[in-house]
Amino acid sequence: MENKMENKNIEEILLMVQVLPPFISSKIEKHPRISEIIEIVMDVGRTPEIRFPDDFEIISSREIMYDDIEYVVKRIGEFGKDNRAGIPRTLHRISAIRNRNGVIVGLTCRVGRAVYGAADVILDYIKTGKSLLLLGKPGVGKTTILRETARIINDELKKRVVIVDTSNEIGGDGDIPHPAIGRARRMQVTTPELQHKVMIEAVENHMPEVIIIDEMGTQEEAYAARTIAERGVQLIATAHGRNLENLILNPTLSDLVGGIQAVILSDEEARRRGTQKTVLERKNPPTFDILVEIVDRDMFAIYSNVALAVDLILKGYPIKPEIRVRENNGYKVIQKEYMYGKEERKESFEKKITIDLKNDRKEKVEKEEKFEKLEEKRYKIYPFAISVDRLQRAISDLDLPIDIVFDLHQADFIITLKSKKQEIEKRIHKNPSLQQLLKNIMIVRSNTFAQISKILDRYFEGSNYDINQIVQEIEEKIKIMYEQNLEKIELEPQSQEIRKIQHELVEKYGLFSKSEGEEPYRRVVIYRNK
Repeated sequence: MENKMENKNIEEILLMVQVLPPFISSKIEKHPRISEIIEIVMDVGRTPEIRFPDDFEIISSREIMYDDIEYVVKRIGEFGKDNRAGIPRTLHRISAIRNRNGVIVGLTCRVGRAVYGAADVILDYIKTGKSLLLLGKPGVGKTTILRETARIINDELKKRVVIVDTSNEIGGDGDIPHPAIGRARRMQVTTPELQHKVMIEAVENHMPEVIIIDEMGTQEEAYAARTIAERGVQLIATAHGRNLENLILNPTLSDLVGGIQAVILSDEEARRRGTQKTVLERKNPPTFDILVEIVDRDMFAIYSNVALAVDLILKGYPIKPEIRVRENNGYKVIQKEYMYGKEERKESFEKKITIDLKNDRKEKVEKEEKFEKLEEKRYKIYPFAISVDRLQRAISDLDLPIDIVFDLHQADFIITLKSKKQEIEKRIHKNPSLQQLLKNIMIVRSNTFAQISKILDRYFEGSNYDINQIVQEIEEKIKIMYEQNLEKIELEPQSQEIRKIQHELVEKYGLFSKSEGEEPYRRVVIYRNK
C-alpha cells in the first residue's frame, strides 16, 4: 500500500517536472530523493535548487534566465491576484515573485501530495461533529490534513461537504478537483478578498453540513466563520499561528476563540475571584469548539474545550493540551489534557485573596490619608493669562479644595496657557524663593472652561472615567500598530489613575508599555517589544 502511494506521488511530481526547463527536469527525474522533494525554486540570476524537509540541493550550475521563467509560465494555469497558479488536476502550486514593474523574476514550485491517513491522528475529534481549527506555521501539513478530512467526512461519514478553496490548494487547479478530496464539492474563489463572501454563499446556496476553509487570516473571515457556526454548520479550518496563547492576543483572529475584553471588577468580586481588579475575559462563545496545534508533521497538541482553555489562560491558570504523536500504526498519547486541578485552584485562590486583602487595606489607608490631606489644606492656585471666572467655575463644579490667589508668593500651583509657559518661568527664575513652583505649573492649550476643567480634574486625579472607552482606545491603537507594522504607538494623555489601568490592560494583551512626557501631557506609549 505504501509503495503504491509513493509511486502515485512520484507520478504527480513528474507532472510538475514536465513544465520545468529541460536542464532542470532531466536531473530531477533521475534524482534518488525525488519522492521527498517539497519545492523547486527558480530565481533569475541564481542557480535553481530543490528543497527537502530538512535541507536543499543546487540542481544545476547554470543560472536561471528570464526565458526559463517564461518557459514555465506558458505551461501552467494563469496566475491569480494572489500570484499563485497550478497545474490542472494536480495539487501542485506555483507562486510568483515579481519585480517593481510586475515582471516575474522568481518561481516557487511547491509539490502537492495526497497523503491518505494524514488525518487519522485527530479523526476521533473530527467525527464529533464539532467545529475544529488547525493552527500551525507554514509547511507543517495543515492543508494536507484538511484535504484528507474533506474526503473522510464526505465519503465515509456520508455528510454534505463544501470546500471554500481560495487558491485551489485543497482541490487542485482547474475546474475538476483532485480525487484526493473524494466527492466533496469545491467552490473556487476569484480573489482572496472575497473568501468571506464565498463562505456565506456556500451556506446559503448549497446546504452543506460541513464547510472546510484553508488559511483564515482576516477579520471579515473570522466574522463569516462565526455566522456559519451560529447556523449549526460544522466548520473545519486552518490558520497560521504558533499556539493558542498567540491566537488569543491576535487582534485580527482572536474572535475565532471568543475574543477578549477588559473588565473592571468591584473590590468584592476581585477578592472572590482572587484576581486584580482589571481582568481580561472571553467576550463570546468560541467559533471553534476544538483547537489542534500542529507542532510538526507528526506531533499534535489538542484542546478539546476551547472555551474552558481560553478562560483558564486569561485567569493565569496552568493548562496542558493533549499531546499525540503519529506512529506507523496510528498514534500515541504522550501527555493527557490537564485543565488545572481543584485543589491547586483552591490553594492559589487562598494565596491570591490574602495578597489582595493586604493590597486593598494599603490602598484604603493611602486614599484616606490623601483625602485627609486635601481636607486639612486648601491649595492655592495662581492664574496667569487664564480667565478667573472660568477657573472659579471649574473649581466649584469639581468640588476641589482650591482657592484662587493673585500673589505668586502665596501660590502652591500655577495655571497658564502653553504659549505663556516660558514667560511665567522667567518670572519665577528671577526670585529664588519661588523655585518650587517650577514643578507645579499646569498647562492648558486654550483658555476655555473645558480645557481648564480637564487639567484640574487630571492633575488632582479625578476618578470619573469610562472603562469601555479606555479599552476601546487601547484595542484601536493596538490594531493600528499591527496593521501599519509600527514598533510603538501613543495613547492620549491621561491622569495617573487612568494610566495605571492602561498599563495593566496593555500587559494583559502581551505587550510592553511605559509612561512618557511631563504632566499634564504624560501619556502611555505601547511597544511591540521591550
